[in-house]
Amino acid sequence: MADLKEFFKRDRYAALSDIELVEVKPGYARTTMRLAEKHLNGVNTAQGGAIFTLADLAFAAACNSHGTVAVAINVSISFLKAATKGVLTAEAKEVSKSSRLSSVTVEVRDEAGDLVSLFQGMAFRKNDSIDEFLAKAAAGAKA
Repeated sequence: MADLKEFFKRDRYAALSDIELVEVKPGYARTTMRLAEKHLNGVNTAQGGAIFTLADLAFAAACNSHGTVAVAINVSISFLKAATKGVLTAEAKEVSKSSRLSSVTVEVRDEAGDLVSLFQGMAFRKNDSIDEFLAKAAAGAKA
């Protein structure tokens, strides 16, 4: 199976946001992001899209962690506390998995351990494995 940390380096938007996939194992992933000026909104708190992207990468890694391509079909996020500086950590835990669906809860916390946001995602698990996807992508790149 593909190295998932390496595979998710393909997520260009998360890379632009300086998000790091720290850990991934079956049904679990953890990402981090050090807040910088570019992550702040007009009132100098972490922009919702930045927090969403942090949680979304953790979600994607957790539901793809079994080696099967999984894509989001529904997500929601609640913002519970403003964050202004430091490192945010998103911890994703798969709470349910079937042959076709994966449900994942992601908690985003600040350095003090306070809950900043709660993200819930549902993914559709496709027939392709990540290895098959990468092989097709490589073949397409050679054509």
